Amino acid sequence: ALLGSLERFMGVLIEHYGGAFPSWLAPVQVVVLPISERHHDYAGRVVEQLAAADLRVRADLRSEKIGLKIREAQLQKLPYMLIVGDREQEHTNVAVRDRSEGDLGPMNIADFAGRVRKLVESRSMGPL
Repeated sequence: ALLGSLERFMGVLIEHYGGAFPSWLAPVQVVVLPISERHHDYAGRVVEQLAAADLRVRADLRSEKIGLKIREAQLQKLPYMLIVGDREQEHTNVAVRDRSEGDLGPMNIADFAGRVRKLVESRSMGPL
């Protein structure tokens, strides 16, 4: 009986959020999207920094166009997408996209991690 009530609770939760969980509840909070293969090393360093900040993060290292990667991340309803390319690598920052707000512009990695950690800790529903 206990397992059945847990399954019902999860069903209600998924239906309530329509699969678009807030960042504190999402299984993957952040996806790092490198523009090309030469940015994979930098994307890996970004993933390491965010994982060290206790964020659930992964990188999409497929050799697909960035537009497709962003579209698929939107369809998966991931809260945050970090795009990394030449400009971001040069300035050691990331271009941030919010699932609902869209493009938030460039941001320092530590600042981004701190803002998301704050949202997670406060169980906030709002954007950065």
